[in-house]
Amino acid sequence: MRIIVFGLLLSIVILNWLWPLPLPGAVKLLVAAFVIVASQYQFWSRLSSGSVFAPEFPKPLIILFNWAVGTILFLTLLQLALDLGALVVALVAWQPVHIGTEARVAVAGLAGVLAAIGVTNALRVPRVRDVTVAIRGLSPLFDGYRLLQLSDLHISRLFSAGWAARVVARANAAGADLIVVTGDFIDGSVEMRRADIAPLAGLRAPDGVMAAPGNHEYFFDYADWMRHLSALGFDVLENQHRIITRGAAHLVIAGVTDRSARRHGQVAPDLDAALADCPAGAAVVLLDHQPGDARAAAARGVALQLSGHTHGGMIRGLDHLVARGNNGFVSGRYQVGGMTLYVSNGTGLWPGFALRLGVPAEITRFHLRAG
Repeated sequence: MRIIVFGLLLSIVILNWLWPLPLPGAVKLLVAAFVIVASQYQFWSRLSSGSVFAPEFPKPLIILFNWAVGTILFLTLLQLALDLGALVVALVAWQPVHIGTEARVAVAGLAGVLAAIGVTNALRVPRVRDVTVAIRGLSPLFDGYRLLQLSDLHISRLFSAGWAARVVARANAAGADLIVVTGDFIDGSVEMRRADIAPLAGLRAPDGVMAAPGNHEYFFDYADWMRHLSALGFDVLENQHRIITRGAAHLVIAGVTDRSARRHGQVAPDLDAALADCPAGAAVVLLDHQPGDARAAAARGVALQLSGHTHGGMIRGLDHLVARGNNGFVSGRYQVGGMTLYVSNGTGLWPGFALRLGVPAEITRFHLRAG
């Protein structure tokens, strides 16, 4: 399937856009070679590290690859639109329509600009987004409680130590009572990412820093990463919960492992285990990297589920496709029965496709209100 998709993209860009241009044959061959090399970014990533998820190239080269891949994608879509428009005009006028060089250059320029904007948006340290949530069963003693969510950091050669340090500074400045991370901390092994992830040890909140694993942790020696994250100060909830107390009132923070865990020989998510022996009547906040099981969580009486994984779809329009793979959940707030589900757009992005258009990254500060 991947070969078919890439073959279609390359045929549209090379045969339908590039070849009709009035350029010397040598120039066309050079551009075609660049397109082919860029389109195989994941292959080169695997050669660099053994995994498509961890491109171990210098950061400028990773940025160039992402820009080139984005340009190919947008150029494909724009050239298709150009061809369809020409076909409609030809059918209406009942005579052939020639797509001129100016139009081809224009769509290429637009594709390059869109890709550049997309990569620039992806690399920014996101602003704090404030969300107020009324929590069913929340004690008035927790009214106004501030919970900060980071998600999908994807610490890598692209989102490296400097970026991570700026995220930590912004998160700490938000003044939250509790910081949580809903998975996908990294892309790479502990040895690859040791220096890049080190700034996350600086996250601070009065009630601590809790987390749930994401699917990417399982790609790079899960047990090794859980030990390292614990050493950095994260309380990783693997089908467990913690209780926060204010006077005689309780707030439960529960976390489950990722849906992909069983495929990697690890413990599958178990919500019953995560909620075992919770204080009766206490409001429950669940950390679950993927939002797909939200209806099951709602049925178990969870008040608020925080998820990520989808990156919000990354590009406006693409979010509809991403939602289909996540039981309809892709970005923002959803009411699922009596539970509020919030799906973060993510703080970072997988470095294999780091573009954002119309779907901003986020650091999310929740203000909990007694419902």
